[in-house]
Order: sequence, then structure tokens, then C-alpha cells
Amino acid sequence: MLKVSIVVPVYNAGRYIEMCAPSLLRQTLGEDAYEVIYVDDGSTDNSAQRLDQLAAQHPHVRVVHQENSGWPGKPRNVGVQESRGEYIQFVDQDDELTPAALEHLHRLASRNGSDIVLGKVVGTMAGPSNVFKRTVERCTVEDAPLMESLTPHKMFRRDFLLAHDLRFPEGPVRLEDQLFMARAYLRAKTVSILADHPCYVWNRRDDGGNTSSRGASPEDYYGHLRTVVEAIKQDTQPGPLQDHLLRRSYRVELLRPVGEPRALQRTGKVLERYFDVVRRMALEAYPPGVRDGLPALTRLRAHLLEEGHLDSLVELARRTRGIRPELTVDDIRWRDGKLHVTTTFGMRRADGEPLALVERYGRMLLDPDLLAGIRGAEAWEAPHPLGHAHGELLVHDTARDLWWYPDADLTPCTQPLGGGRHRVVLTGETPIDPLTLAGGRPMEPGTHVVWASAQLLGVGRRARVTRSDVATRGAGPDAGLGFGSVTVGTPSHLVIPVWDGPAGQLRLSARPPSQATLPHRIYLRTTSAPPIRRAARTVLHRLPPDVRGRAKKLARRADPWSGGRP
Repeated sequence: MLKVSIVVPVYNAGRYIEMCAPSLLRQTLGEDAYEVIYVDDGSTDNSAQRLDQLAAQHPHVRVVHQENSGWPGKPRNVGVQESRGEYIQFVDQDDELTPAALEHLHRLASRNGSDIVLGKVVGTMAGPSNVFKRTVERCTVEDAPLMESLTPHKMFRRDFLLAHDLRFPEGPVRLEDQLFMARAYLRAKTVSILADHPCYVWNRRDDGGNTSSRGASPEDYYGHLRTVVEAIKQDTQPGPLQDHLLRRSYRVELLRPVGEPRALQRTGKVLERYFDVVRRMALEAYPPGVRDGLPALTRLRAHLLEEGHLDSLVELARRTRGIRPELTVDDIRWRDGKLHVTTTFGMRRADGEPLALVERYGRMLLDPDLLAGIRGAEAWEAPHPLGHAHGELLVHDTARDLWWYPDADLTPCTQPLGGGRHRVVLTGETPIDPLTLAGGRPMEPGTHVVWASAQLLGVGRRARVTRSDVATRGAGPDAGLGFGSVTVGTPSHLVIPVWDGPAGQLRLSARPPSQATLPHRIYLRTTSAPPIRRAARTVLHRLPPDVRGRAKKLARRADPWSGGRP
């Protein structure tokens, strides 16, 4: 038996066939271990001829031609029936796989007997996802955030699909991917997540072809969402698990038309129509436990929706749109070959004041100044303000458009503001290890930009880590980063932190020693010069001999306290 079958539904793909095909044809798994099955769904351009030509040139490629079904569901089902692999990997016609994707995914699947394997998704259509923070050998929908990843571009054990008769809806069915994935997750005994290697490249087409142009009425779209909701309810018992599984669609799809930016983009009868449709579904399709488990601000939106306060939802969207992240770098330094960054992440309203909680009669109320005058939002309680707070630092490999998560999470806590007011923040020290950052491997050459991401009280924001974020009030001589570098990789590269770009963003520059320059822009304001000079001397001794002289000259020009000394 072959190890893997790649199934690709095709309809009028044109030149994207040749753009996608090389990544499928040259997998490191080996041509004798896998096959590529293209299912042409009655294309009216020259896609059928292009596919037949590929099959004639490559023995591990097969093409199935069928009459047009109008949607990718039937071609995928036909591909499953035609497949001969132990595992099936679904790929869309305009996407790609990384060269070793099948090898890594199949190895993880075989090691764990996985029913489903999620491979790290990258590309211009994919932002950072904490589903791929860590590689997970074995999990289920009960103990991992699998419902946050509902596209079908994953690897499935073929016998698992057949045993449970897991098929895509055929014909013009919206959210068919969500329906298929929800049913699959609920039946899978073992799911694995591969976060250490990028696998699936999901790119935006230059002609916009992979962005749905088939308009849908709200009644049509949310009718299909209701089918997904009912499928989850049918396969689970009422209670915490069912509520947990339904919470994603309530938060993401159902509340979308009544939150920013959609509630501010639509007006008049159009907005009212969406409001009526989603309100009816909120009242009829979701158990109360779904809403009760949402963070404070999201739960308020759900309350206003169900109570029929459209004007209040629009005003709330206007005010929450102005909430901005506030990031403070409390300390930053090299230690034991790692860059340790200590941060505090909070939120501020549009008027510059902290997004706060107010304690009244033993209850924590969501910021009354934010909600003042919004009908239905009076004295809105935030009973578990830390329970939904989470965040982390991220590092963006800009050359490869990869996001990596250092091995640390920020810790939620409250800070008193006086007068019974408190703010929720995330704080902690994040060690960034250049030797292991990239999925346990050293950083690749290039520029790696450091960001922070947080969810607080139902507000999600991402912020750059910049030089202006550095706390200086009350800072001692050790508050500055000074100079630091570490050598990684084979061949070796220097990883040097710099404050760079228009905003002075923290970047880790990995480059060959022959191209490295001492980061003279990196030192921060401190109360005395000696720590900078000591750090500079340490790095000078680490630099290769062929660049040490040039680095000394740069250091003399960069350090205003050096008096010409290195």
C-alpha cells in the first residue's frame, strides 16, 4: 500500500496547475511511496489537457474526469474512493505543499496511529495561529483547540474516513469544510499537530480566485451554519463539551455582523437584515452555556444581540474599535545564549485611559466609562477576568513568512489603579532561544521580527515590540540590553538583536559572520555607561577575527561614552 494519496479537486485552474504541481510532484517521501490524484470537475478551460499531460509525464499522477458538480465536495469524495494510500492529504488546486511535508506528516501519523494530522499552515492567506504553537503527538477535540482549524487541508487516515462514512456534502453547500471537519474531529480518537515544520502553503491568488466571489444572502449563509451547529449537537451530549465546541462558531461567525468592523460598515436595511438573521439563530440554535462561557466583552455582545439592542451593538463596536494595545518592555537582556524579554501587555481605550474593571459591592464590572450610555450594558459584570486572558510573544521570519512561538506564555494578573479600579494585564519573561526557535532547530538566515499578542476581556490585539516600549522610569543600570549575539546553525550565523525600522521594532538579524555588523543601534537608555561598554567588550570577543576590527570601529562611533576606547 502507498503511504499517502494527495487528492486535488480541480475546476478551471488554468496556469495554477503548473504553479501547484511542482510542490506535489517532488515530495521527499519518494515517488514510489505516494500518488497524486487530480479530480477534474468538468473544467471548461484547458485544465483537463494540462492534467492529462502531467499524468503522462509522471507515473505517480492520476487524473479522474467527471461532470461538473459545481463545488469541491464531490471531487474530494471521488478522490478518497480512488485513493490507494494509507493516508489522504487534501490540497486545493492553487495551494502548495512544502518539499518535506508528506514525509514529516506521515512520520508523525505512523508514530501515533493518528486519525487526523494537522500540518503547520503558512502563506499569504494564513496568519499566526496558536493551534500551531507546539507539536502535539496525541490529542482530541476535548483537550486541544482543534475547532480553531476547520479547513480540510490536513492528512486523514483513509480507513478512518471510510469506517465512519465521512464525506463532504456535495453540491452548492456553504461551510462544507466546517461540517466535514466537525464530524471528523468528533469521531477521531487520535489527532496530531505538527507545528515544528511548515507543511501547507495557503497563498492568496493574484487574480483573487481563491476568495469566494459567490455572494450569499445572510439567510443562506447562516442556514448552512445552522447545519454545522445541529451536527455538533447531534453527536454530543448537552453540557460543557458541547458548549465548548459550539462557542467558536458563535464567537466567530454569529457575532461577526454585529461587531467591528462589520457593524460599522453596513447600515440601514442591510445591517438590520443581518441582525435579524443572527439574532434568531442565537436564540434558537445555541444553548445558554455557550454564551456564559464567553469573555466579558464578547458575552456582552451576545447579550445585546439576544435582547435586540442593535443600536447598542453599533455603538459598542465604535468604542471597542478604538481600544489599543499597550506593551511595556520591563527588561531585555542576553543570558545563557538566549534573549530574555520581560513584558507587560495591557489595553487602553480610545481616550488613552486603561481598559479597566471597577469593583463594586464585591462584583467586578466591565469598564463603566467604556460602556456609559449604552442601553443594555449597564453594570455589566466580568466574573472571571483572568480566565479568558492569554498571550505570548511571537517571532516572524519575514523571508519565509513563518511565525514561531517561543516556549513561554504570559501570565494574567490584575493591577490596582486606585479608587476600586483595576486593569487586567499579561506579564512574564519570554526566553527567545535562537538555537531552538524554529521548531526545535536554529533560526534560519534573515530578519526575524518580534511581536506580542494578547486576548484580554474579549479584546484581541497584536503589537510590535519596539524601543519606545522600554520602561525607563526607575530603571537601574542593568535595564539596558547593551550588545548581544549568539552563533547558530551550520554554516554558522550570527544572531544579533537590533531596534530597526520606522517604529524601532525589535528584530533578530541572522546573517553570516562576513556580513554581520555590530548592532550599534541596539543600546537603550540607561543611567550609566559601564554596562554598555562591558556588553560591547563581551561581544567583540565573540565576533570572528575577520570582522572584529570593523566592529571595533563601529563600536567607537556608536558608544558616546567610550572616549574613543573599544
